[in-house]
Amino acid sequence: MNTTLEREIGRQIFGQYATIYTEARPDYPPRVYEILNQRCRAGTATAVFEIGPGTGLATQHLLDLGCNLSTIEPDAQLARVLRQRLQRYSPQLHIHEVPFEEVKLPANAFDLGIAAMSLHWLDPATALSKAWNLLRPGGHWAMWWTVYGDPLLVDDFLRRTNPLFQTLAHSPSQGDPLGQPFSLAQEARSRELENSGFIDIRYEEIRWQSTLTREQVVNLTATFSPVAHLAEPEREKFLAEIARIVDQDFGGSVTRNFVTAIYTARKP
Repeated sequence: MNTTLEREIGRQIFGQYATIYTEARPDYPPRVYEILNQRCRAGTATAVFEIGPGTGLATQHLLDLGCNLSTIEPDAQLARVLRQRLQRYSPQLHIHEVPFEEVKLPANAFDLGIAAMSLHWLDPATALSKAWNLLRPGGHWAMWWTVYGDPLLVDDFLRRTNPLFQTLAHSPSQGDPLGQPFSLAQEARSRELENSGFIDIRYEEIRWQSTLTREQVVNLTATFSPVAHLAEPEREKFLAEIARIVDQDFGGSVTRNFVTAIYTARKP
C-alpha cells in the first residue's frame, strides 16, 4: 500500500525546483482573483497574510491590486526566489521565513487571509484557528487548490499516466487515495471552517483547460511532491518516461482538464 507523505516534508521539498516553480505551475484562473477582489474585498491597502506563497503566483496578483502582504514561507529557497521576483513591491511585501505554526503576527490585524495550494501541508484545524485569530472582525478567509486532473472530466493524458503515479507515495492533497482529493471534499473542508468559527462559507469549482508542451508537462510534473520526493535516479527516470509519453502518444503537447476549488469564509 502506498504511503502518504508527511506534512513536514512540504516545508522543504519544493525548494529544489524553486527556479522553475513559477513557470512550471500554471496561474490560477481569473475567477479566483475576481472572488478575492469582489467577495473578499482585496484592494488598495488591504492587509493580507498568505500561508505558503511559494514563488508568489497569487501574491503578485494581490500586490497588483494594491494589497499589503505578510507572507509566511518556511522554505528558504522559495523565499529567496519570492524576494527576488517581487522586489519591486518591497514596500508592500513582508516575508516571514518560518512555518505558519511559529510565525508571530498580531491578532485581529488582517482584513484577509489566504492559502493557495498549501493548507493540506498543515493541520487544518490548528491552521484555521490561527488564521481566524489573525483576522479582524468581519475579515475574510480564502483557500483554494488546483487539481491537475479533473476527476469528473478525465483527460487522455491523465488516463494514460495515472498508473505511473499510482506507484508513488501520495501527497496529502490527494486525500484518501480511494476517495476525493483533499480540496474537493467540500463537506469536510466546510466543517473545518465552521468549527474554527467562520461564517458565510462558500464553495466554488472552476473548471478549465490548459494545453502544455512537453517541457511544460515535465516541469509541472517535477514540482509534484511525490515526484520531487523521489531519489535523483528514480526522479529522472520518471520524468523521462513522462516526456516519452508526451512525444510518442500525444505528438509533443497535451490538453489537460483542471479544476480549481475555492473556499471563502468570514470572521464574525
